[in-house]
Amino acid sequence: LSQRGLLDETLMVVSGEFGRGLKRDNVARGNYGRSHWAKGFSSLMIGGGVKGGIRYGATDELGQRAEVNKMHVHDLHATILHLLGLNHKKLVYRFGGRDFRLTDVYGEVAKEIIS
Repeated sequence: LSQRGLLDETLMVVSGEFGRGLKRDNVARGNYGRSHWAKGFSSLMIGGGVKGGIRYGATDELGQRAEVNKMHVHDLHATILHLLGLNHKKLVYRFGGRDFRLTDVYGEVAKEIIS
């Protein structure tokens, strides 16, 4: 994409559902299974108007929870929609007699990562 100049127009997003890893209290009891850490996840965004070479936010040393520049999944969705040229507050669909949107009644665009 970079060689052909398509990164200006193409947004690539790679993201997991949530953090995964060993849970300390499980290990202490001899249970080495993995746990879900829903308070910290990583996403990678390339091209499509995203600033290159930056890191936005950070988790604690184990990756269990976000500590710096916390971003809710609604904020991530709002930012992606903004980069695609859509206003997340106006992207509404009706279901069961009620209006819904991907970012619910939340979601702030992370302007710090937009070039």
